[in-house]
Amino acid sequence: MVGAFFMSIKFTPEHEWINAADAAAAVVGITVHAQDALGDVVFVDLPEVGKTYAKGDVAGVVESVKAAADIYMPVTGEVVEVNEALRDDPSLANTDPLEAGWFFKVKLSNAAELDGLLDSTAYDDFLKGL
Repeated sequence: MVGAFFMSIKFTPEHEWINAADAAAAVVGITVHAQDALGDVVFVDLPEVGKTYAKGDVAGVVESVKAAADIYMPVTGEVVEVNEALRDDPSLANTDPLEAGWFFKVKLSNAAELDGLLDSTAYDDFLKGL
């Protein structure tokens, strides 16, 4: 499962991931690096379903025992679903950030924006430079 996941996933320099394998709704979450840096996540503020965000807009907030961080929209699109399980149990962002800890699903307005994001190799190289 992880292999297929990483074939369709892209990353942002702000440490969000987006999996656009499902053309109807791409899934967005925070990276393993982000959850490691934040520590224990205690609260998430998820975006409003039905609202359209531009690429780079703040679409939510994740709070941990150490800090709060904005969640940025990796692409332009309309939020079509949020992860209510994450709202109920924010620790999913720590325990399973790439699966059960996803934040929201977005209907892409411009799929070409995915081309400007990092693939897993480029993201790993980016992390080495931090």
